[in-house]
Amino acid sequence: MDKFFMGLPYGFSAFSEVRDSLISCRAKSRIPEKAKTVISILFPYYLGEEAYENSNISRYAVSEDYHNITGKIINEIRDNLKEAFPGNAFEAFVDNSPLPEVRCAVNAGLGVMGINNLFISPVYGSWVFLGEIVTDREFPLSEKKPSLCMGCMECMSACPVGAITGKEIIKEKCLSFLSQKKGELDEETKRLIEKTGCAWGCDICQKVCPYNKNAEITPIKEFIGTAVPFVTKETEIENRAFSWRGKAVIDRNLDILK
Repeated sequence: MDKFFMGLPYGFSAFSEVRDSLISCRAKSRIPEKAKTVISILFPYYLGEEAYENSNISRYAVSEDYHNITGKIINEIRDNLKEAFPGNAFEAFVDNSPLPEVRCAVNAGLGVMGINNLFISPVYGSWVFLGEIVTDREFPLSEKKPSLCMGCMECMSACPVGAITGKEIIKEKCLSFLSQKKGELDEETKRLIEKTGCAWGCDICQKVCPYNKNAEITPIKEFIGTAVPFVTKETEIENRAFSWRGKAVIDRNLDILK
């Protein structure tokens, strides 16, 4: 099976494990009838610490929009599987997935869920995007492994807004969420953006995570070749992960960092 997955980590879990936990969205209608297997695939994006030395945006947004890169790769994998197993249905999902993605990746034996609710790979840390292919074909399921991180609480202690409680993530308090809001920001949020030096998103809880200390660099050349770690108002935002919010939001945050 390795030949289908382009050197990326992957694993198999039973669709029945998440059947009752699907997220209501338009993509849900694409799940194959009589779905049996979820194939989880990891898309590492870590570029190495030197690549982020002068960065002023969250690491996931440094390269070209991950939807473009991961979407192209997972669709190619899906097409190869369709060709190899013409009697079965295969549907690919990235980001706007009806599946609980972290749970699927954990079920597939690819890693653990952190206290910050992020998926953590033993090889690439939390610097990964997740994708799934759902099929009505049965594949041998991956070996079950521990599902939760070591629980050191470093992420909870480091969070500047107390968004990580140890039981849940308070989305509305998360600095990444706040930095993406439209309109005028309150003074406290402005202060936090200025203090972190990040005009989009937040990586604080990931930077302190011990699982990320020895994370390997991505094998995906598209992430490496499109990296623009420092953004200005003159930076072309088309095909970037923050373009969906519009230029006004990133420009407002850049003004805060002046």
